Amino acid sequence: MLRAFFVHLSENRSLRNFAERSAIGQRVSGRFVAGTEIADAVRVTQAVNRSGMSVSIDNLGENVTNPEEARHSAQLYQQILDAIAANGLNANISLKLTHMGLDVDEGLARELVSGLVAKAASMNPPGFVRVDMEGSPYTQRTLDFVHELHGRPGHANSVGTVIQAYLKRSESDVEKLLSEGIRIRLCKGAYKEPASIAFESKEDVDANYIKLMKILMKSGIYHGMATHDESIIREAQAFATREKVSRDAFEFQMLHGIRRDLQQSLVRDGWRMRVYVPFGTEWYPYFMRRLGERPANVFFIARNMLRS
Repeated sequence: MLRAFFVHLSENRSLRNFAERSAIGQRVSGRFVAGTEIADAVRVTQAVNRSGMSVSIDNLGENVTNPEEARHSAQLYQQILDAIAANGLNANISLKLTHMGLDVDEGLARELVSGLVAKAASMNPPGFVRVDMEGSPYTQRTLDFVHELHGRPGHANSVGTVIQAYLKRSESDVEKLLSEGIRIRLCKGAYKEPASIAFESKEDVDANYIKLMKILMKSGIYHGMATHDESIIREAQAFATREKVSRDAFEFQMLHGIRRDLQQSLVRDGWRMRVYVPFGTEWYPYFMRRLGERPANVFFIARNMLRS
């Protein structure tokens, strides 16, 4: 119920406009969002790297409405890749296709994302572009897009995507991605979806996540297990030990500002960890979905606001 409430708020345009322009909104979001500028993302990434963790940088935004906005979004990502190279950051980038103009001009979106993947592939060391997953209306289009990009000469090692465990179709999607050697970030899913296509109970989502996680860990391809669920993390650790899966064969992934204690504990124990670091002015939908995923975040923010 609480999750659905926050997903609904994430789609409220009036609240979004107010929050993204208000000082208090920006202050509250600071726990989970690095800031509004590339320099903010670089600063946070450097700190995370010093803690022994890698990073995925995301310029927040989705559903642009014209080609100029799409080109501007892509240009920002070009600058992020430049900043990664210039600062020697242990980082890759994560983007949404609707932020690249998928709903405006699919050909333009393909051109822009292909350019970013090509640039990442040419970096030394080579970079990586994670094509993020959005709501179910975009699932097949995103997967088709990634399959095509991955098949282009020189792109295979520099592009991957995301699978959401709460979708009933995900096991089939995983099989197709693995057949082409495509790297996957496995997450539970952050959008509200109908029961006809998505598991509704936490128990069913968790069970599917664990099932898919084990398939990925045994695939021989480097994947990311994105979860803050300690019981699932312990299951992954036990499975890796039991099946003799190297700790270098996959990574855990968590969001900036959430379970820092657990992130640091995993690194101390020799597991690989990547932190998802978002930045940008369009932070409101992302922020509200994070609150819906983990209600404890609401109380954390309220506590800290009262202390100040």
